[in-house]
Amino acid sequence: MAGRSVEDKKMTAEIKNNSVRQDQSAKEKMLRGSAWMTMGSIFSRILGAIYIIPWYAWFGKDNLAANYLYTQGYTVYSVFLMISIAGIPSAVAKQVAHYNAENEYALGQRLYKKLVLLMLGVGVCAALIMWIVAPLLSQGDPKVVPVYRSLAVALTIIPLMSLTRGFFQGYQDMFPSAMSQLLEQVARIIYMLAATYLIMKVFRGSYVTGVVHSTFAAFVGALGGFLFLGFFYLKKKKRLAELARQSANQLSVSDGQVIKALLIESIPFIIIGVSTTLYNLLDQFTFKKIMLFFTNYSVKAIDDFYAIFAGNANKLIMITISLAAAMAATAIPLLSEAYTKKDQEQISTQINDAIELFLLLMLPCSLGMAAVAKPLYVVFYQYDLTGIYVLSFSSYVALPIGLFMVLSSLLQGVYQNKQAVQYFAIGMIVKIIVQVPLTAIFQPFGPLMATAIGMMVSNWLMLRRFYYSDQLDLRRVTRRFDALLLFSLLTFIVALGTVELSGLFLNIQYRVQALLALILSAGTGGFCYVYLCLKTRLADKILGSKAGHLRSLLRIR
Repeated sequence: MAGRSVEDKKMTAEIKNNSVRQDQSAKEKMLRGSAWMTMGSIFSRILGAIYIIPWYAWFGKDNLAANYLYTQGYTVYSVFLMISIAGIPSAVAKQVAHYNAENEYALGQRLYKKLVLLMLGVGVCAALIMWIVAPLLSQGDPKVVPVYRSLAVALTIIPLMSLTRGFFQGYQDMFPSAMSQLLEQVARIIYMLAATYLIMKVFRGSYVTGVVHSTFAAFVGALGGFLFLGFFYLKKKKRLAELARQSANQLSVSDGQVIKALLIESIPFIIIGVSTTLYNLLDQFTFKKIMLFFTNYSVKAIDDFYAIFAGNANKLIMITISLAAAMAATAIPLLSEAYTKKDQEQISTQINDAIELFLLLMLPCSLGMAAVAKPLYVVFYQYDLTGIYVLSFSSYVALPIGLFMVLSSLLQGVYQNKQAVQYFAIGMIVKIIVQVPLTAIFQPFGPLMATAIGMMVSNWLMLRRFYYSDQLDLRRVTRRFDALLLFSLLTFIVALGTVELSGLFLNIQYRVQALLALILSAGTGGFCYVYLCLKTRLADKILGSKAGHLRSLLRIR
């Protein structure tokens, strides 16, 4: 009996150790994947924001008009893009991870190969449709038609590129997605700036022509990203073939069944993927009408307001929101794998880890951007009080938007697609209800407020769902949130204080001096946050051993 008891204890200890190792492995995968996706997204977004400085300047007196036209084009293009991608990347990542967890590597690879021609056809069809309906979407503005058509060309490549990214994400390999995203942005910006400079400064052309070439750069960028993915696929082809040979081959599924299951799975991803774009589209088609009806502003002034909140501010807050998008892309295949194995403990752990990681990164980024809004806006655009205040407010709105991206992805990762769509729909209805009164009262701040309220309603419903399914440890997350919020508020105070002190010896209305103030304030605020998280060991609870390495590197005891 005693021997059996000792043996039982050893088995129990071994099971616990295996569980701990599994938890650490999953967390490491999430952190590693999030790191690659975050680096790719952040650098891509930063490049996408930096180009604004020369681009905005080269349009001269037409800079707001150009930005208004550019923003209009991209908002509609984003809808076509999400529909043409059809949720395939996330759905493919989820399905491939599911098959890999069952040792059916060959089936996942077969799925990818069958979808290549399908996605190419979808891209061509989407491009033709956008080209043809461009005049109908222009709302009577002929200037925007060529902008829509220049963007339509990019749709021929992007669905296939996104499919390939999703395939590698299914293997929890985020490097090709991150690197192709970065290369796509570099190629896009090089063409965009070169074309804009030649048109506006050398040939003294029309700002409309400059915008058309700026939007055509989306195709050039997509081509660069696609070529890198093709090279990476060929490099990994031998390894993929080895995995396919080792497959269990226990599942007997026809090509039609595989593709049909994937297309059904992709529908919720379409809706959730296009959610933030639909919010922006509602702003685009209602803001001018509401403002003309309730205010005495001229059409030009209203267009300028729209360019400020939907264009200028949105480009900058997307840098922080891209953090959430990176985490969302990483979480889906990991959760799908745990769900396939019916590992409820692992599912719960990953959900809590993902929410905590979101809070660790997004809270200081959003509050920090609000604190440095003044020098940040001047560096990228020009001194404008309305623009500065709108950017500051938009920074807070980035929090519910980012949280929505993460939570909706977590729901889809555990196959609660229907609920994710329902919660989005409820939030969208709330946005529609409050859009008119808030815009009439608060003008350019109104649509942002309506977005924040709609997103917060959706977020509350999703958190409630996780809590009642016992997948959310509310006490644990609340403790982390309280500490991180306190550190983020201290960061906000330090960064804002540095901005105000900088204003005593720097004229922040000028770009170079604003840049110095931005570096000082972002540096002091960022160091304050990192120091507090490492010194109190809070980062260790979220990042694990990686926090210890960082603490040693910074010599924090």
